Amino acid sequence: MLAIALGVLYIKVKLKQRNAKEKEETEGKVKKEKVNTKRKRYKEYTKQSIMDFMEFETVVDNMIAQKEGKRYIMVIACQGINYDLMSQVEKNSVEEGFIQFLNTIRYPIQIYTQTRTINLSDSLITYKDKIKQIQDNLERQEMRYNEMRRMETYSQAELDRAYFNLTKQRNLYEYGKDIIYNTEIMSLNKNVLSQKYYIVIPYYVEDLEESKFDAEEIRGMAFSELYTRAQTVARTLSACGVSGKIMTSNELVELLYMAYNRDDAEVYGIDKALKAGYDELYTTAPDVVDKQMKELDKEIQRKAVETAKAKISEVRSDKQKALTEKQSNKNRLINELAKLIIEQNTEVIGEDVAQKAMEKVDELQILTEKTSENEGGAKDESIQDQKTKRRRKTKSA
Repeated sequence: MLAIALGVLYIKVKLKQRNAKEKEETEGKVKKEKVNTKRKRYKEYTKQSIMDFMEFETVVDNMIAQKEGKRYIMVIACQGINYDLMSQVEKNSVEEGFIQFLNTIRYPIQIYTQTRTINLSDSLITYKDKIKQIQDNLERQEMRYNEMRRMETYSQAELDRAYFNLTKQRNLYEYGKDIIYNTEIMSLNKNVLSQKYYIVIPYYVEDLEESKFDAEEIRGMAFSELYTRAQTVARTLSACGVSGKIMTSNELVELLYMAYNRDDAEVYGIDKALKAGYDELYTTAPDVVDKQMKELDKEIQRKAVETAKAKISEVRSDKQKALTEKQSNKNRLINELAKLIIEQNTEVIGEDVAQKAMEKVDELQILTEKTSENEGGAKDESIQDQKTKRRRKTKSA
């Protein structure tokens, strides 16, 4: 009996050990399955899967095309309302309008909210331009007021009126400078955020009963259907005080740019990226021969201008030489012309008078030549004296 009891006890212990081992193995399998499931779930939400969810091919006709033209999206930008500042009657009206909006929906929509950091750079540029205009007006008024005071022809009432306008303009200028200063300080705060609200309306090409259409026709039908849906949504939203507007292609590009480049968009906006040519894959340059022809034309024009200037200078120098020569021979020409006049009028004045007059002209010519020689010699002597003085100064130095 004792042996039988020991045998039964031994079997029970073995069974317990076996059950415990099986339980441990089962729990281990369950844990592994949970870990594998978690890993599998983690792998499902990778960067690639998110890109597949947000992927788009192009933006055309105020629509976003996705999945190789099988899905089109139109977006409505909504202007929010301040619900908290409304009265109870206004709140009830908004709620009833929103209920009406929900009841009229017959197709899937998505409400998308995008938080953006407020970029005040454009506002600062606008403010500074306005302040520059105010400053120019202030300077003109100051000049006019000072001129009125100097002229002393205006009455005291006119001067007071001008001073009042000047003071008003100066106060406006100071107020504008304070606005610019406060705006610049505010632009340094990166926590100034704004929220924009959008309603996304999709359209699937699979909804078409027949698929015997080309891509252009499919896009046209998608646009017609989405535009009708968007207009319906915008009208029903107006019942609750929310205004909606269908976004254009450029606005959709900006929306996608902000979604994909949230950090970079705060520093480098879409407008600057477009101006920099980031959407251009390559640029077409003119032909090399055309460029050479253009440069050759420029060189010909430049050299033609230089040649014209040189020839004009030569002509001017020749005229200057002729003028100088004529000035140097002025007295001789005068005397020769005088002798010719006397000779032509010999019969009138008499031969003796004409002969003596011509002798006087010759004497005047000889005297003039001697005087010119003396002046030239004096000039040469003065030049020589100056050179001698310079030499002496140089030696002394």
